[in-house]
Amino acid sequence: MNDNSKNSPDPVNRRRLLQLAAGSATLLWLPRSAWSQPRISSNPFALGVASGSPSPDGMVLWTRLVSGGFTGVSALSQGPVTVRWEVAHDEAFMRIAKSGVAQASPELAHSVHVEVQGLEPDRWYFYRFMVGGHGNDWVSPTGRTRTFPAEGAAVSRLRLAYASCQRWEHGYYAAYRHMRNESLDVVMFLGDYIYEYPGASEPARRVPGGWVITLDDYRARYALHKTDEDLQAMHAACPWLVTWDDHEVQNDYAGVAAGNAGPAVADFGARRAAAYQAYYEHMPLRSTVLTRAIAGLQQGAELRIYGRVPFGRLATLHLLDDRQYRNAQACTPEGRAGSGSVATERCAIWNDPARTLLGAEQETWLDRAFAESAGTTWNVVGQQSVFGRRDFRRGPEEFMWNDGWDGYTPARNRFLASMQKHSVANPVLLGGDVHENWVGHVKADYTRAESAALGVEFCGTSITSRTSVSPRQAEWLAENPHFVYANGEKRGYGVVEFTPRQITTTLRAVDDVTRRDSGLQTLAQFVVQAGRPQLERA
Repeated sequence: MNDNSKNSPDPVNRRRLLQLAAGSATLLWLPRSAWSQPRISSNPFALGVASGSPSPDGMVLWTRLVSGGFTGVSALSQGPVTVRWEVAHDEAFMRIAKSGVAQASPELAHSVHVEVQGLEPDRWYFYRFMVGGHGNDWVSPTGRTRTFPAEGAAVSRLRLAYASCQRWEHGYYAAYRHMRNESLDVVMFLGDYIYEYPGASEPARRVPGGWVITLDDYRARYALHKTDEDLQAMHAACPWLVTWDDHEVQNDYAGVAAGNAGPAVADFGARRAAAYQAYYEHMPLRSTVLTRAIAGLQQGAELRIYGRVPFGRLATLHLLDDRQYRNAQACTPEGRAGSGSVATERCAIWNDPARTLLGAEQETWLDRAFAESAGTTWNVVGQQSVFGRRDFRRGPEEFMWNDGWDGYTPARNRFLASMQKHSVANPVLLGGDVHENWVGHVKADYTRAESAALGVEFCGTSITSRTSVSPRQAEWLAENPHFVYANGEKRGYGVVEFTPRQITTTLRAVDDVTRRDSGLQTLAQFVVQAGRPQLERA
């Protein structure tokens, strides 16, 4: 365990966490006499600003106040700090749409989550934060954000980028510098925002400290990432929808079961609670995600990050959590914790219908969301990994990776059955995790080649995180013909443009992830017509 573990604060208990979140999110007015304004000698907005969780009448505005470097442990003040915020129609802030104050508490690392309401639908806005007093006011960078169209409104276009897996040591975030030029409405981040590792061989840049285990460790790692100028600028450019995968806690952790990387801890529940709190502190999330106990984690502790948001009647964006509620991976070789490749016929529990990836409550919620999807042209599902079946061995024997949907085949079958039961229109599944691009058809039954295609999937490569490129990818595509494209050599992101008639998905890649000034290339582009789930190369 890290040397600072004895001094790292414990996660905040649920009641206090909700109180703090409410103070950060909903305080519109506070008498100036009640403001808490310590003297601030250095830029408290060094981690930038962000917005997220957009709705037709608002969004969440985020920042975190820091002082004295980026250690992650805020030494700004021992008490709360009053932060002013403004939302304007114009970048000069001459026409203010909304304004107020929020309290940044030390218990939440002086993070701020302002839940703005009462804005006009389908509009772009500018926002900023202000803090200080004693003649030394500080103003944050200006962010740009937007409200979504009203549910049921006619919309002609949506441009969405999907991204994942941004390990600091493996490269620079040049992908985000190029993403800013994509004229996006929203970014969907699909997990592995940070990694808990102490470093990497042949790093492009180094991470300070050791293994990430305590609350202070997680705060410091998020703060490190937030110092990157290209990531900051992309957060400030448009709203983000975010979910997590495993590395926000520990490699290959599954539900309440510890993963397999780094030193063991005596109380994995406490570690997971610390990681979840740090995630909330650094993401533009609504306080409603704080549904159950964070501290003293038992079987039921939760940060409820799955949800859905409509973009008019053009699209409904569903965001899933396949890490928090899952059963442990099945039949990992040598009895190890975590993931591995498995010969499925030798695994007695592989097809156990009781096994779940999403958890019973989230499966029920998703089935209900699919039932309510009538009238939406495109149903987008953002989740963590490859959805379609990938058999890595030719011939009758199945050899599959047990950490993704393949390792939870009955859960995938229930997902597919729900889509068919509710006649979900034009499903588009987006994923990450594997550090490779995989493009394919979502099949009603992956064991039958002639089975109908229900939708399409685009599993994206990583922003920076490396992978071992297999020379057998062509062989894997032949063994799994529902996939039409795979590439593990390049790092980057994807952009999907939705219109009422079609979607166009473009796979972008940086030329050299180890260069901050890397150029950009297009790997491939695909078109799918509404009502016809067939991938066509553009």
